[in-house]
Amino acid sequence: MLKSLLVLAVSALLLSGCAVQKQLVPTGGSKADGTVKMSYSFGMFESPKVNVQQGAQAVAKRCTAWGYSGAEPFGGYTSVCSQPSSSGCMETMVTMEYQCTGDLKK
Repeated sequence: MLKSLLVLAVSALLLSGCAVQKQLVPTGGSKADGTVKMSYSFGMFESPKVNVQQGAQAVAKRCTAWGYSGAEPFGGYTSVCSQPSSSGCMETMVTMEYQCTGDLKK
C-alpha cells in the first residue's frame, strides 16, 4: 500500500511538469510591413516561464535597426503543436507578433 502511494506521488510530480525558463527568439517578420514574429517552444511535460520583457527588447532592437522608432505587441499569441504524436503533443511552438512603430527612415 505504501509503495503504491509512493509511486502515485512520484508519477503526479512527473506529470505536473517542470518549470523551464524560455526566451523569445525571432522566427519571422517583414521590414516593409514593420512586423516581427517572436517564438518559443516547449515539451509536453514542461511548464514554460517566458521573459516577455526580453522579447520586447529584442523586437525593439530589430525595429530600430530597420529604421523604426519603437515596437508594440499585437496582443495575444498563436500556439501550434509542432511535434504531434499518438500520446499527445510532444512539442508546442508559441508565437507572438509585434508591430514596429514610428516612421520608417529611408
